[in-house]
Amino acid sequence: METNKVILGVLSGIAIGAVAGILFAPAKGSKTRKRIMKKGTDYTSELKHKFDDIYKDITHKYEELVEDTKEFAENNSLK
Repeated sequence: METNKVILGVLSGIAIGAVAGILFAPAKGSKTRKRIMKKGTDYTSELKHKFDDIYKDITHKYEELVEDTKEFAENNSLK
């Protein structure tokens, strides 16, 4: 779980830095708002993909654990 916290922290830091950079860059307000929305959408999409990967990994490990438990129970019940 520590790796997940580190990844989330890094992504949050990148997002905050990007928004701060856009806000302090000289541009029209409408252009700045569009950039913020695009960056927000990009980061949201990237974060969703990361969570999907984590979810798939956890699901896979759970399924392996269930299968191993079934095999263990079958092997020990025959003795």
